[in-house]
Amino acid sequence: MSSLLVNIDVPDIDQGVAFYTQALGLRIGRRLGAGCVELLGAEVPVYLLEKSAGTRIGPAGGDTRRYDRHWSPVHLDIVVDGLEDAITLAIAAGAIQEGDILDAPYGRLAMFADPFGHGFCLIQFSERGYDAIAGE
Repeated sequence: MSSLLVNIDVPDIDQGVAFYTQALGLRIGRRLGAGCVELLGAEVPVYLLEKSAGTRIGPAGGDTRRYDRHWSPVHLDIVVDGLEDAITLAIAAGAIQEGDILDAPYGRLAMFADPFGHGFCLIQFSERGYDAIAGE
């Protein structure tokens, strides 16, 4: 693999840009047409793709996009230096915190839904981070 990109479907590109820049401190890189914005500031570029609710996810049918709270086996974990400050920013930008802050051997984390129903976590690693659980 030579590189990784993250694509996030949102029903409104301007709302998506507002949330991800305010909540996570990302910044606009490029606008790639009317319905795609590149966000920079993470280890990989994040592309917001404007896709209307109810549209088909794949060309052969299947599921449709929905922006109420939904579950996916893939989600973003955003590593932060200060968990409480990051929580404050995320909530102010429109995220919904799902439960209390959790303590784990590798650090502390909080779970959220963005305004479009996508789950994500904020993680503040302990000094050892994932090394604290490596080999278990």
